[in-house]
Amino acid sequence: MQRALALARRGMGLASPNPAVGCVLLDSKGQLAGEGWHEYERREHAEIAALKSAQAAGREIRGGTAYVTLEPCSHTGRTGPCTQALIAAGVGRVAAATIDPNPAVSGRGLAALHAAGVATTEGICREEARRLNEGFACWIQHGRPFVLMKVAMTLDGHIAPAPALRTAREPHWITGEEARATVQKLRWQADAVVTGIETVLADDPLLTDRSGERRRRPLLRVVLDSGLRMPLDCKLAASAQEDVLVFTTSGDAARAEALRRRGVRVEALAAKEGRVPLDAMLDKLGEEKILTVLTEAGRRLNTALVNGGLVDRVQFFVSPQMMGSGAVPAFGELERPFCLAGVEVERHGKDLGLSSLLRDPWPGTRQDKEF
Repeated sequence: MQRALALARRGMGLASPNPAVGCVLLDSKGQLAGEGWHEYERREHAEIAALKSAQAAGREIRGGTAYVTLEPCSHTGRTGPCTQALIAAGVGRVAAATIDPNPAVSGRGLAALHAAGVATTEGICREEARRLNEGFACWIQHGRPFVLMKVAMTLDGHIAPAPALRTAREPHWITGEEARATVQKLRWQADAVVTGIETVLADDPLLTDRSGERRRRPLLRVVLDSGLRMPLDCKLAASAQEDVLVFTTSGDAARAEALRRRGVRVEALAAKEGRVPLDAMLDKLGEEKILTVLTEAGRRLNTALVNGGLVDRVQFFVSPQMMGSGAVPAFGELERPFCLAGVEVERHGKDLGLSSLLRDPWPGTRQDKEF
């Protein structure tokens, strides 16, 4: 299953809006017969790719075992059911890391295999498999993207020095190169990155995916800008090729058209308390099949997202420095404190990485189960 997970990771950035899935086939003697993973443009699901690789190698898989990171599908979508392909190939056992969160599949794939006399197991390396597809699990059930909030801050919880100490329209780096390289990996794994206009005005960020990894579609760069204050000469506007989307509540048609002429998409939403409604923004992104959004924002948007209960996972990068009073805090007034449970801790050079799931997007868990 670890090999299947490694194969699934090859589909990161390439499988969306489908899940990233890997499959390993062993023959009846336990020897490797075939393997595969899913990429959206290739259409073939991981199981089909693995079956074809076994066939091409002339390997007999009747009575063998399929290890797959997600329950095989039992319905017809862009492709036929993988359950039927496995049954037809004579596979004797299927081990799935986790059930499929898709309501059209969840549990039905394993049930179909069991009914055909195939032994099935669910739960091997479940947590690792679910971590790979948190975005898919959220989107397929709720029609909204999974929200991963990234915050780079000091030990005393600040994200920037006092405005008087800042250089206009230039970023002030809180963390070191190792942590910033990890952020690029997070962008690669996401479908969109979201920020607020205050961050654009202060830092003039580019917000592109510079990981160097392959991806199927460009990273969508989203700006919440209620008053359409985005400078026409900022880096986002200058580099836009229909991959920058501004959500606004402004009716300034001339300003919107000026941005569109630069390749920026502009979408007006009805204001909520004078601001871009975050719920409606996420719904719109869900309609575009955005599975995961990475937020890289300032105090106001961070606070609004947390107070709105819209954050699914947090990723904090903590730098060993203090800024003291007058610096810009990561959060404003929170309606209620939130605690991080099951925190994953990593070192990124001199910086500390803290990751925690706030809302589990997966349906009810099962214990490891033999059918």
